[in-house]
Amino acid sequence: MAQKLKSGDRLRPVDLAREHGLSTQAVRNYEESGVLPAAERTPHGYRAYTPLHAGALRAFLALVPGHGHRTATSIMRAVNRNAVDEALHLIDGSHAELLEDRRTLRAVERALQDLDGAADPGPVAATGAATGAGSGRGSTFIGPLAGRLGIRPATLRKWERAGLVHPVRDPGTGYRVYDDAAVRDAGLTHQLRRGGYLLEQIAPLIAQVRAAGGPEPLEATLRDWHARLSARGRAMLSGSAELESYLRETEHRSAPDR
Repeated sequence: MAQKLKSGDRLRPVDLAREHGLSTQAVRNYEESGVLPAAERTPHGYRAYTPLHAGALRAFLALVPGHGHRTATSIMRAVNRNAVDEALHLIDGSHAELLEDRRTLRAVERALQDLDGAADPGPVAATGAATGAGSGRGSTFIGPLAGRLGIRPATLRKWERAGLVHPVRDPGTGYRVYDDAAVRDAGLTHQLRRGGYLLEQIAPLIAQVRAAGGPEPLEATLRDWHARLSARGRAMLSGSAELESYLRETEHRSAPDR
């Protein structure tokens, strides 16, 4: 037999709201959206929350910084309908995204090590070096470059319109040709986009790199990126701790009386 609500356990919406600086309507909205389990009602029709609901709210608010509002909502909904494996799958997905973001950051840092264009251009040059256009060993056309980056040629044209990449034109065919500098800028833009930066945020960084000829202008950005990833990782730890506490409480309350 599940434990019944005791009068001493009853909490009003305002009690939950005050702890986190929320409005009572926000608390009710969280219940309606499934973030909180359904509340019992008093004989007068008022919601009667419990410490379990307070724990659910703490868990949700702790999950948001690391997982985002949408995923945190899905996690709590799954837990509250006893689909714990589904909730853990969502958590695993967020950790996988964080790992991929860290890999992207490392890729950006590696790309910045070669801003002088002296490194071996690798697969780009091998897939179709453009003769008679561009002076670098990495000169290539739009198709091979897009293929190497795993994007569409239309994306490279969009970046060109945004001033992020400056290909030249082959004098014989009129085709776009990407020299070492353009290949570098395209690769850097691609990595920064994967890191969550908008085109308008990338443009001044690319301009600074071109002007300085080195990675120094991006050092502050990279430090900030590292800090944001670390903060997200620690937020995930905090969220997991609160969620574990909530899971233990739900298990305790659903256990039969002995």
